[in-house]
Amino acid sequence: MDSGLIGKVEKAKRYAEDRRRFHFNKFELDFHGDNSEHHVSYSGGIFNCDCEFFITHKRCGHSMALEILLKDMIVESVAA
Repeated sequence: MDSGLIGKVEKAKRYAEDRRRFHFNKFELDFHGDNSEHHVSYSGGIFNCDCEFFITHKRCGHSMALEILLKDMIVESVAA
């Protein structure tokens, strides 16, 4: 591995350790829940999930797990 790339790998590791450097604006993913797969998206500070609980409560275990996982990397969501 060349020395330039070694420096970049070290810098990437340093960046990855500082969660405050990252801010997600939007994303979507498939969430493997206990009972089935769920499609979760995030855009403009708002989560959306296709699970039944989310439809009525605007929050669910899937969206809250992502809030915990991505703490400090997303805008804190406020339930409407």
